[in-house]
Amino acid sequence: MIPYLHIWRLSVPTFGLMLWVAIVAAAFMMDRGFRRVRISADAVGMVAMAALAGIVGAKLWHVIDTPSEFRELGWRVLWDSAGFAWFGGLVMGIAALLFQGWWAKIGGLRTLDLAAPAAAVGYGIGRIGCLLSGDGCYGIETKLPWGMSFPNGIEATLPGVRVHPTPIYEFLAGLLIGWWLWWRGGKRRGAGAIVGEYLLLSGIARFLVEFIRRNPPIAWGLSNAQLASLGSVLVGIGLIWWAASRPATGPHEAAAAVNKAA
Repeated sequence: MIPYLHIWRLSVPTFGLMLWVAIVAAAFMMDRGFRRVRISADAVGMVAMAALAGIVGAKLWHVIDTPSEFRELGWRVLWDSAGFAWFGGLVMGIAALLFQGWWAKIGGLRTLDLAAPAAAVGYGIGRIGCLLSGDGCYGIETKLPWGMSFPNGIEATLPGVRVHPTPIYEFLAGLLIGWWLWWRGGKRRGAGAIVGEYLLLSGIARFLVEFIRRNPPIAWGLSNAQLASLGSVLVGIGLIWWAASRPATGPHEAAAAVNKAA
């Protein structure tokens, strides 16, 4: 693996580089989404703020989830380039988007609907950073022909041991979910339906991939990420059900209402 790119005297961490690529891709997608429905708000700025909030949330959730690291490293763990939890980033990113959507008079749920495809694709691209750095997000040992070794990773595998490349699985799932949500975003639906589908589909994907990851179970044989994924699925189902009871509007109708309010 390639934890760092050495350019002249600089050592660029590949995880950080791919995180930047993910944010740029998400900003591009959300900007295109705003253009598609003719909303003039600053989509790129919204993504930047949500990404910053997500990074902070992911780090804090990881520290809470693994107190042993905090006891070992102290406050230095907050600045460590490894250790980010998906669920913490999701919660803080959603909170940031809700606030920005309210502030821009778009509406919280409408903003989340527009951001959902970008979030799925950005998450998938970010997982490639985990793959390149070999930060321990890979799976359990496997004999499958596409199994990979991480001898030079930040958390190296044992010599000769091949493991599931779970970041690749999540990358492919993110692209597929993002495509589906982008297509669905052009249809008539109630506010909250798209983000509901995002929470449902991404929660299922993360729940399933956890069975072949190394995260230890904490309750009922499930890992912390799986319990969080179940919460995501339940909230997603609730939002889909609630949106189905609301008046369905097309993208341009919703945009007209937003621009009138602004």
